[in-house]
This record gives sequence, C-alpha cells and structure tokens, in this order.
Amino acid sequence: MSTPLRVVAFVAALATAFALAWGGGRLVGPLDTEPESGHLSASASEPTGDRIERLNGNPGTPSRLVAEATGLTARADGFTLALADRTPAAGRTRLDFQVRTSSGRPLLDYTREHEKDLHLIVVRRDLTGFQHVHPRLDRSTGTWSVDVRLTPGVWRVVADFAPEGWDGITLADDVSVAGDFTPAALPSDDRTARVETDAGTYTVTLEGDTAPGASTVLTTRVELDGEPVTDLEPYLGAHGHLVALRAGDLGYLHVHPEAGPAGPGIDFATAFPEPATYRLFLDFQHRGAVHTAAFTVESGGAPSSDDGSTDHGSSDEEGDDHGH
Repeated sequence: MSTPLRVVAFVAALATAFALAWGGGRLVGPLDTEPESGHLSASASEPTGDRIERLNGNPGTPSRLVAEATGLTARADGFTLALADRTPAAGRTRLDFQVRTSSGRPLLDYTREHEKDLHLIVVRRDLTGFQHVHPRLDRSTGTWSVDVRLTPGVWRVVADFAPEGWDGITLADDVSVAGDFTPAALPSDDRTARVETDAGTYTVTLEGDTAPGASTVLTTRVELDGEPVTDLEPYLGAHGHLVALRAGDLGYLHVHPEAGPAGPGIDFATAFPEPATYRLFLDFQHRGAVHTAAFTVESGGAPSSDDGSTDHGSSDEEGDDHGH
C-alpha cells in the first residue's frame, strides 16, 4: 500500500474509534452520578407521578401516594436511635438517648416541626400507657432527656424528627421494664372516647373513611358535657394532633392536621396502608389543659358505626408533655 493510502486508512481508523468511544460513552452514561450530599431529594426517594402511574399499571390515570408505616427500625437513612438504657425502672423514670448520624456523631441540627425539634411517643406494646412528650437536648453531648412513667412490660420508644435539610424521619426501639406484666386486651373497633376531667366529661368521636389503600381525611369532634366545643386552644401549632399506631408491629402513621376552626371538628389527612387494627390517639387542648382521647380502628372496609365508648384520661408530664 502506498504511503498516501496508509495515511488515509490510519485517519479513518482513528475517526471510527473516536465515534465508537463517544457513542459508547453516551450509552453507558457518566460514571460519577452520586449526589454531593447524602440527602436524597423527594424525586429520588419517592415515586414521581409518572412512576406511580407505571407501578399501578394505569398510564395517564392520576394516582395518589399512599403513606407507609414507619418507625419499624432504630436505624434508617443513615441515622440511628441510640437509647442509653434498655432496662429502665418502673415508675417515673428518665429516658436518655441520642440520634446519631452515619459517622456515629450525635445529630445537633434539626428542622422544627409543630413547634418542636423532636417529638417522642412512648407506648407499651399492648398499646396502653400512651405518652407524647418533648425531650430537651443537651447540645454539649447531643443527648436528649425526658421523664416518663413506665409500668412493667415492653415499651416502644418512637422518635419523630427532621434533620436539618432532610425530610421527616421516624426511628423506634424497645425498652423492657421488669415486673409482673399482664397484657391488656385491645378494645374492638371503637370510634367514640370519653375523657373524664375536673371540668366535665369530654366526648370525642372519630369519623372518616378508614379503608386501606387511599388517602383520607379523618374528623374528630369534641363535646364537653354534651355541648360542642368551639374554643379549642392551639397546641403545638394546631388545634389537635393525632397519632396512629398499627397493632402488632406498632408501625407509625404520619397524620397531618388540617387548618380549620377551633372546633368542634378537627380534620386530619392520612392513609392506612393495609388492612390491620390501628390505635389512634388524639391530643387536644381546652381551658389550659391537654387531654388525650383514644380510638380503635379496624381498617379493611367501610367505617363502622360509633356504637361503643372507652374511657380515657390524661396527665401532664412536663408542662406541655402529657400521656395517659
């Protein structure tokens, strides 16, 4: 082959190799696709509308994201709930714990939600003794502390918080309290609660669709001695707070209060992810006192009628902290 032909062939080979490499690179894509921070954005951590439609098999049909139960583990998204003592004493006792990052350091920076950096739910595994309390953070050690009242048995400690720059996270772990223990039977489906107080008897009802698989709005209605309560007081930035726990694994459902008048009705947006028995706890404030009403819900069909009642009380823990 003559020298000019060799040069032309060489140049053609180089051009072909370059084209293949460029095209292959486009097919493979960039190798460094990790975000600079460890935080997953909503688009990365949750299905988008298009992805939900594909998962449901109904392209072009609007879909609604159904909430999942959280609080099933002490470690998630690189954060860990580290309890200082897993065998606290019965009676009034102090819980100490840290929220640790993936590096093992205590988390110090939070996004305030409902006027608090962290909400702590403490409930015995038979869904009695519910307490919604707000620990105090020692920033020098990164340790949260709060006093609670515990009876013998296994208790679930649920921490609900949002690290600064992140979405909300729920972590949970168990503590065991020594002593004689007889599990309490969970009441059957019951949408009416009565709370006896020095001011009178509050009757609280729960209404709304509790069938699984779709977003829903639940409405609680508060009466005092048979009269509608229309002067509920703001508590933690809302007229009421509702906590839902699934019987068995104590999965935690996120329930969001809706803006509205100061009673008698309080609306909450949530979703029941699957057929199960759930225990719901409503905190509301009236005449300077915080009260707790509890309901049992069987999710699996249309709401049942309010044909029963359960007596519930409440006690203040530390100022704005309470339980029953």
